[in-house]
Amino acid sequence: MIRHLTIALALIAAMPAFAAEKATPTASELLARSQPAEWRTPDPENLLYMQLPQGRVVIELAPDFTPLHAANIRTLVREHYFDGLAIVRVQDNFVTQWGDPNDDDAGDKSKLHSLGSAKATLPPEFSRAIDPTLPWTPLTDGDVYAPEVGFSEGFPVGRDPASGREWLIHCYGMVGVARDVAPETGSGSSLYAVIGQAPRRLDHNLAIAGRVLQGMPLLSALPRGAEPMGFYTKPAQRVPITSVRLAADVPASERVPIEVLRTDSPTFAALIDAKRHGHNAFYPTPVGKLDVCGIEAPVREVKAPSR
Repeated sequence: MIRHLTIALALIAAMPAFAAEKATPTASELLARSQPAEWRTPDPENLLYMQLPQGRVVIELAPDFTPLHAANIRTLVREHYFDGLAIVRVQDNFVTQWGDPNDDDAGDKSKLHSLGSAKATLPPEFSRAIDPTLPWTPLTDGDVYAPEVGFSEGFPVGRDPASGREWLIHCYGMVGVARDVAPETGSGSSLYAVIGQAPRRLDHNLAIAGRVLQGMPLLSALPRGAEPMGFYTKPAQRVPITSVRLAADVPASERVPIEVLRTDSPTFAALIDAKRHGHNAFYPTPVGKLDVCGIEAPVREVKAPSR
């Protein structure tokens, strides 16, 4: 009995060393081995630069999934609708939302920013027909909310082959379109970013316009609002929006030189495998499963070629 216990203790003591020897590659190591062709440069027509006093937030629109909202947001941005507006609420473990403070229930409707030539209402784009021409990287671990999940063009996507529909998923960092009760009231004039655990109950009920590529700490680390749903009690607590611009309208020298790893690339497949089966000295036991919101397409800044 004592001999067996001694052997067992020796095996346990050796486990961290064994795990370290057989440790799976880290994300940094996998990305360092990636090839240039595995990265894509986002279309400047689909990149938003939201300038806050604390820094810049970069958002990529998803026109293949919500084309009407992408077009309307571009119009709002090009007509400087968001300039001077604010982050109006930050709800813990949920969302950070920005738009016109006067659009709140207690706001002065006479002072609302004009939508200009943008549309005030849009048909709801909560899902779309499955497009077989779009890239698709399935995640085979299963999902509670969707028959199938995976990634397309850098975005997490749910699918239902029976209905022939697909939709973007409310994972961390995704940017959704706020609306009133009526489904068509989400014009894109008020947007939110998911800052907490994925609120998947919002899938099928709100349109998703894109995802944050850079600057999430500027949205997720803000003080939480004390009012219901995280609204701020005093106007001074709101974070002002200096400006929102399309990258296409910004001089090339002032654009953020970023690339996004293709979610249909071998490196992204390796990242999925490392997340699912990864282990090292600190994590000796692989999880063996991966949630669709448990991984996102990496983003990197590229250096301009030296002269």
